[in-house]
Amino acid sequence: MIPTATWRIQFRNGMTFDRAASLVPYLQQLGISHLYASPIFTAARDSTHGYDVTDANEIDPSIGGRAGFERLVSALKAAGLGLILDIVPNHMSTSLENAWWRDVIEHGEKSRYARHFDIDWSRRLTLPFLGDDFEVVLANGELSVQRDPNTGKPALAYFDNFYPLTPDSWQGREEEVLSLSDPAAISRLHDQQPWRLTSWRDAPNELSWRRFFEITGLVGVRVEDDAVFDDSHALILALVRSGAVDGLRIDHVDGLADPRAYLQRLRQEAGADCYITVEKILSKGENLPTDWPISGTTGYEFIASLSEVLIDDDKIDSLRQAYDKVMGRPVDMHDELRDARLLMVDRNFAGEFSTLLKLAKTLAETEGVQVEEEPLRLALRELLVAFPVYRTYGTAQGMSAADVRLLNSVVATISADPDAIALLMRILTGEVSEEACDTATHFRTRFQQLTGPLMAKSVEDTLFFRQHMDLALNEVGAEPVPQAFSLTRFHTEMTARRDRQPDALSGTSTHDTKRGEDARARLYSLTEAPEVWAECVARWQQLNQTHVRFLNDGTAPRGADTWMLYQALAGVWPPELDPQDAAGLNALEERFLAFVEKALREAKLRTDWVDSNEAYETVVLEYARHLLSPDNQDFLQDFSSSLRPFIRAGLVNSLSQTVIKLTAPGVPDVYQGSEGLNFSLVDPDNRREPDFDQLRQQLDTADPHIAAQEASWLDGQLKLSVTRTLLHLRQRKPALFRLGSYVALLTRGERADKAIAYARVDDDDVLIVVAPRLALANAAQTFPVTGTALWGATEVVLPPELAGRRYRDCFSGETLTLGESLHLNEAQDCWRVLLACG
Repeated sequence: MIPTATWRIQFRNGMTFDRAASLVPYLQQLGISHLYASPIFTAARDSTHGYDVTDANEIDPSIGGRAGFERLVSALKAAGLGLILDIVPNHMSTSLENAWWRDVIEHGEKSRYARHFDIDWSRRLTLPFLGDDFEVVLANGELSVQRDPNTGKPALAYFDNFYPLTPDSWQGREEEVLSLSDPAAISRLHDQQPWRLTSWRDAPNELSWRRFFEITGLVGVRVEDDAVFDDSHALILALVRSGAVDGLRIDHVDGLADPRAYLQRLRQEAGADCYITVEKILSKGENLPTDWPISGTTGYEFIASLSEVLIDDDKIDSLRQAYDKVMGRPVDMHDELRDARLLMVDRNFAGEFSTLLKLAKTLAETEGVQVEEEPLRLALRELLVAFPVYRTYGTAQGMSAADVRLLNSVVATISADPDAIALLMRILTGEVSEEACDTATHFRTRFQQLTGPLMAKSVEDTLFFRQHMDLALNEVGAEPVPQAFSLTRFHTEMTARRDRQPDALSGTSTHDTKRGEDARARLYSLTEAPEVWAECVARWQQLNQTHVRFLNDGTAPRGADTWMLYQALAGVWPPELDPQDAAGLNALEERFLAFVEKALREAKLRTDWVDSNEAYETVVLEYARHLLSPDNQDFLQDFSSSLRPFIRAGLVNSLSQTVIKLTAPGVPDVYQGSEGLNFSLVDPDNRREPDFDQLRQQLDTADPHIAAQEASWLDGQLKLSVTRTLLHLRQRKPALFRLGSYVALLTRGERADKAIAYARVDDDDVLIVVAPRLALANAAQTFPVTGTALWGATEVVLPPELAGRRYRDCFSGETLTLGESLHLNEAQDCWRVLLACG
């Protein structure tokens, strides 16, 4: 049941099952094999994404319920398409709409679901959902005892939330409790509950349960418990066994206590034919554990691999130097990464860290190790801060040899008390006494469940919003520190991908990427002309200097801010937007300002989600608003004309990115609408619904000579046409793309460095793929870019097994017999995809 290609759809925000069913003919025409759906189970009211599940055993009525789902499945099956579901085993919503969570609040440890959630029952359940401290909220008269309008039972009411009172605190005196109005009496009633309400600001330090990352709206679920697995997967598995669902995508697998055991159980229950992938961020050189019974990851590492092809490694240092000049100092990304991780350990995950430290102290006493708390605290802190990957996968039996090697390599890089480090290593590797085994296992699990969120929040949601040398590199799965980029490394990684996870998804845009794939493709081209970009930024800064302000905490926006703003705007700028189009500018402004606010707060430098700096945010947002004001024509005309070469080069990069994704090892995943152009910003912008009417029309009207038409590049029709052609090719030759070897091909001649070439080979089936790279200079001179103008005297050298054969051009239909090489300037198209035909 391995897909030939998937198409990801986001439900909610207007997208229902019936609307999705209406898209099935379009998807069939496009050439995908499976619809890949965001979570469909009942989520918190007004959820925009579905990951805040409130009932894992009900299909959300808001998007059509079970009946609507069945209609979608019927439409898919009639068209010969499969269905993959995104499921969320790690967490559920803490909304009171969640019946399990509500039952835990009402009954505490007596609840049937008390062990369904990852709760520390050594203390009262903390509910950090108040706007201020409990005493302040109580004194302000914001808490009262009322009947819950849904259950009729007494509850502690806080605005629209009704927290159920435990029966022991009101049964037999219901009317007395409901008549309480004295704050002291309400406080005493509160003290009788198995839970306590606290300020949202207390969550990082005092939470008594595991969160998803740092989101208190999502509570960890203990799927490692068989009963919890059964209760939370009943409907999921029923849908798989019925044949309605063909595959599962596992959200945040690294959050689970034991991912391997979970996946083994899921595979056993779902059966051998169910296609299973996991959301797992792999660092460079990191591989999936070989004993996970899955097809692979959802493909973030593929995005990082593509940057090897599209970044100009010879010039990126010049861009870095220009950025350092704007920053006013050389940027040491290793130091910046450490600072971000320290912030996460010391503030955002302070409670999780305290829990680990407490467990370590207990284990030191149990093991008779003499170590003071402060050295132990510092050692644990350093170990977490230095951790280079998302997590290890130790169990109650200890850690694998590979994980132990990883730990040893981390320890070798840090400076800490030797006795404290030795103790932590003993705990993590399981080399403790029998008496300490259970506590050590608990520590190991908590440690492993923390390193992933710590990595994600430090890098993706902090560092990537602080450092902006090239925003295309600030992407999920990318390395946060400087590195060389190499076409040779890409070939090596694709060979390994073919060997290790040929059935993994290959994504270029998702609901979680920091920007759409075509914005990223455009921003890659900045590395080809760093001096030009730096000059543009300096000129634009001068043009908009009158909107810079001087605040108590410094200039706003600073040079680093404006570098980010101009680059983000360059990435999202629609290719056909006229600087005098007021309506178009206003539509872009709404999206751009939402991004700017999020970017400033995620950086956590001068403002934050916790403590927003209104003065700073107001000034920077006003600056950003001014950039897109129709009255700011001097800037807009300059910006638009200066951006044109980068727009064109970005479209070439986009085409290469598409061709590579659809022909390289892996299962290509097309994010909704990204078969056309996707210049989205970070969520929620990247979750907007695409213009399906336009996509349908473009798919219906594409002609064979589309590549010669500039408009088809600018409006995305060319990308859509190329995508359709290659998706249908994958359907005709599934074994070639799934099993075929990956062979890097040598280019030589005038512009050999401007091409990437490889072949896929499966017995007699051969596909030769050539795509352009580093095309900025050419695109600036001639557009649309043609093979004749781009390649000059450049050729691809063919090894003997590929030479002397007839090939058919998958786009033009031309047949040609190749000798020892393929001359690239003999075709109009700037890419070649040739299939052996005898």
